[in-house]
Amino acid sequence: MNINWDFIVTSIPLYQKAAWLTLQLSFFGILASIVIGFLCSSILYYKVRGLTQLVHAYIELSRNTPLLIQLFFLYYGLTKMGITLGEKTCAIAGLAFLGGSYMAEAFRGGMESVSKSQIESGLSIGLSRKQLIRYVILPQAFSVTLPSLGANCIFLLKETSIVGAIALPELMHTTQDLIGMYYRTFEALLLLVITYLILLLPLSLFLTWLERKVRYAEFGN
Repeated sequence: MNINWDFIVTSIPLYQKAAWLTLQLSFFGILASIVIGFLCSSILYYKVRGLTQLVHAYIELSRNTPLLIQLFFLYYGLTKMGITLGEKTCAIAGLAFLGGSYMAEAFRGGMESVSKSQIESGLSIGLSRKQLIRYVILPQAFSVTLPSLGANCIFLLKETSIVGAIALPELMHTTQDLIGMYYRTFEALLLLVITYLILLLPLSLFLTWLERKVRYAEFGN
């Protein structure tokens, strides 16, 4: 197989630009999904009247519909209602909508892992509800939730490959354009794989390191 190295070299700047866009979308989408997930998990954990069923409905809707359909609804469907969102806004909103439900389940699992005896002990020594959350529930919930949070972050970063469907020049969209224009399928896909590895491998290693640090702090081994 003859590899066109000139094509690869000339295409690298395009992939650098697409990778930067992918990182931006991932960062804001993950950040928003963490906020949404924490709020939803808190509502479920404390069984807030009037909101619990709404959160359950959101989680089921989000997890049982494809991201592509969600993006199409945000980008094309909302225009029929007079609401027009930009491509980046739709992409971030779609990632946050999808990721929020997964983050909510991860946070809820961590919060529910804290034993009732510790909560009762905290209340017995006079801790307020805010202090109980800050000093008892969240530190323990975080250590339990961290592996799931890490997996969700990697999942959402990979899901950015779908947002090219609304004409955002992220990595997958850039690859498809180059293949369509120059028919250099192998070279374009090789650059795509390498770029995703460059983005995902450091994140995966960092999350693994962080998980070990948290586990060491909790158990001492």
